[in-house]
Amino acid sequence: QPTSTASSAHDEETYPEIPRVSLEEAKAAFDTGTAVFVDVRGADVYALSRIPGSLSIPLADLETRLTELDPNQWIITYCT
Repeated sequence: QPTSTASSAHDEETYPEIPRVSLEEAKAAFDTGTAVFVDVRGADVYALSRIPGSLSIPLADLETRLTELDPNQWIITYCT
């Protein structure tokens, strides 16, 4: 499945090519374990707060670390 990101009106205008998921969809995926959540903030911010079980892959490193992710898994990135 394609990588998704949590939705915001600003991001939808800026990055229309990136599929979005609603908060409700993300919560359901979290509750059922059907998605991997990737925190793309810096490691320092990740250490302060994060979604339990999420992976920390800072945005600057994402492209070079994609091999760490299962391409058959639903991946939801977030930065807030």
